[in-house]
Amino acid sequence: MSALPVKPGLHHSVSEWCSNNQQLSATAQQERHISTVIRQEGRSLRNETNSQTTWDENNTSRRLNDRVWDVARWKNALETCAQKVDEEMEALTLSKEQTEQALAATAVPLEVSTECLTLREGRRGYELVTDPVDEQLKKEVELIERVQQVLQQHIDKAFEQLCVLQEVRHQLTTDLQNKMEALDIDKSCLSLTTKSPHISLKTNPTRIPSGSSTPQEWVQFSQYNVTRAHEAIQLSQQMREDMNLTQAQLQNELEAQRRATEFALRKRNHHEEQARDELAWQIKTTEDEMAEMERDIHGLDADLQAKTASLKLAHTRLETRTTRPGMDLCRDEVQHDLLNEVHQLEATITSLKQKLSEAQHSLQKMKLHHSRMLQDLSRKQEALNLEQRCMNTRSRLTSTSYTDKTAVLMIPLTNSSGRSNLQLLAQ
Repeated sequence: MSALPVKPGLHHSVSEWCSNNQQLSATAQQERHISTVIRQEGRSLRNETNSQTTWDENNTSRRLNDRVWDVARWKNALETCAQKVDEEMEALTLSKEQTEQALAATAVPLEVSTECLTLREGRRGYELVTDPVDEQLKKEVELIERVQQVLQQHIDKAFEQLCVLQEVRHQLTTDLQNKMEALDIDKSCLSLTTKSPHISLKTNPTRIPSGSSTPQEWVQFSQYNVTRAHEAIQLSQQMREDMNLTQAQLQNELEAQRRATEFALRKRNHHEEQARDELAWQIKTTEDEMAEMERDIHGLDADLQAKTASLKLAHTRLETRTTRPGMDLCRDEVQHDLLNEVHQLEATITSLKQKLSEAQHSLQKMKLHHSRMLQDLSRKQEALNLEQRCMNTRSRLTSTSYTDKTAVLMIPLTNSSGRSNLQLLAQ
C-alpha cells in the first residue's frame, strides 16, 4: 500500500489549537476591556476638559475684565495727573514771564543810577568829592546788578523746570497712549467668543514677546510716572512761591535804596546850596573890603606924596641954611627942629611906604583869593547844576516805578506752557 501524500507546512497539535483559540478569546476580551476603559476615560476627559475649558474661558474673561478696569483706572489717573501738569506749566510760565518783566524793569533804574554817577564825575576841583550820594548810588548799582542776577537765576531755574515738566508731560502722554491702546486691545479680546469670526490658530502664540514686563513692573512704571509728575509739580509750586517771595523782597530792597539815594541827594544838594550862598556872601564881603582897601591905598599914597613934599621942604630949608655966613651958621633951635622934622618925616615916610606895601600886598592876596573864590563859586554852581540834572534824571524812577510791568518782547517756549498740541488722547 502506497503512502498518502503529505501537504507541506507546519502542523499544530490539538492542544496548540485549543491554546490559540483561548488566546484569541482572551486577547479579544482584554482589548474590549481596554477599549471600554479608554471610552470611559475619554468621556470623563471630555467632561473634565469641557468644564475646564469653560472655567478657563470664564476665568480669562473675568481677568480680562479686571485688567480692563485696572488699565482704565490708571488711564484716568494719568489723565488727571497730565491735567495737573498742564495747569502747573501754565502757572510756572506765567510766573516766569512776570519775573522776566521784573528783570526788564530793572534796566531803567540801572541806567538812571549809572547816568547819575557819570554826571557827578563831571564835577571839578574840590567839588569832586566822594560823598554819601556817591556811596548810595554805587550801592544802588550793586543792588540792581545783584537783583538782576538773582532774577536771572530764577528765570533759568524756571526754564529748566519747564523742560522737566515738558519731559514729564511727554512721558505721561506716552504712557497714556499705551494704556489706551492696551485698553482697546483688552476690550477687543474680552468681546471675542468661540463663535466670533476671524479667530484662528496662530503660530507659537504662547511665546513671551520681547520687552514684556511683569505686573509689578507695569504698576511700578505708571506709579513712577505719576510720582515723578507729582514731585515735579511740588517742586514747581515751591519754585513759584520762591519767585514771588524773592520778587517782593527785592522790590522792597530796591525801593528802600531808591529812597535812601534820593534822600542823600537832596541833603547833599541842600549842603551845596548853603556852601554856594556862603561863598557868594564871602565874595561880596571881600569885594567890599577890596574897595575899602583900594580907597585906603589911595589915601596912603596921597599922604606919602604929601609927606615927601614936606620932606623936600625940610631938606631945602636945611640945605639953604648951610649957606649962612660966618658965625651966623649957627646950630640953633631952628636947625634942631628942622633936623627933628626931617628924621620924623623920614620915619613917617618909611612907615607909610611899609603900610602901603602891606596894603598893596593884602589887596593882591585878596584879589587872588577873590579869583579863587569866583572859580570855586563857578564850580559849585556847576556841581549844583549837575545835582539838579541827577534829580531830574531820577524823576524817571518815580514816573516809572520798579513795580510797573513794562511790556517786554519775549521768545516763549513752545507755546510757553510747552504743551502746544499735547491733547489728551482720551478726548
